[in-house]
Amino acid sequence: MIRFVPVRSALVLASLALLAAPAGAQPKSDPDWPCVQRKVTTLSPGTVWTGPDIAEAGPWGDDFEAAALAQKIASRRTELSQVDPLLDDFAAKAGDEKAKRLTRVFAGVFEVVNGERARVMGGITRYAQGQRRMAERIRDEADKISATKDGPSASDAREIPKEASELENQFAWDRRIFTERSQSLAYVCEVPTLLEQRLGEIARKIQARL
Repeated sequence: MIRFVPVRSALVLASLALLAAPAGAQPKSDPDWPCVQRKVTTLSPGTVWTGPDIAEAGPWGDDFEAAALAQKIASRRTELSQVDPLLDDFAAKAGDEKAKRLTRVFAGVFEVVNGERARVMGGITRYAQGQRRMAERIRDEADKISATKDGPSASDAREIPKEASELENQFAWDRRIFTERSQSLAYVCEVPTLLEQRLGEIARKIQARL
C-alpha cells in the first residue's frame, strides 16, 4: 500500500526553501547573480598592470609573435609554470623593443582573459535564471500535489494515489536536479575569480621582465 505524507507542510515548505536558497547568496543589486563573490562585469587593466601605457605600445594584434604568445599563456591549458620560460624566450628575442612588445603581450592576455571571464559570467547568469525557473516549477508541483490530496471529493478518491504518485515522482526528480545544479554552481562561481587571479599572476611575470 502506498503511504503518503502530508504535503502542505512538507513538500510546499521544501520547495519554498529551494526557491529561497539561491536568493540568499545574491547581491541585492542583481537578483540574477547567484554567487557569493561580488559581481564585477569587466576588469580594468589598471587593477593588475603598473607597466608602460598599453595604448602607446600599439595594437597587440598587429604583432604576430606577441599575439601568439598572449593567446598561448592566457589559455588555462597552459600551466603557469610554463609561462616563465615562454616569456624569457620572447624577451630575449625582442631586443630594444622588449618593453613595448611585452606590453603588447599583456594587452593581448588581458583582452583574451577578460573576454573569457565575461562569457563565463554570462553563463552563470543564465544558469541562475534557469535555477529560479526550476525552483518555481518545484513550488508549483508541490502545490499541485497538495491540492490533489487535500481537495478531491469522495467520488474521486480512487484516483488520488496514482495522480499524486506521478506528481511526487516528478517533484522528487526536479528537486534532485535542482540540488545537483546548485552544488555545481559553487564551483562555477569560482571561475571568474580564478581567471582574475591568473591574469594578475601573468601580469606580475611580464612586469618582472620589463
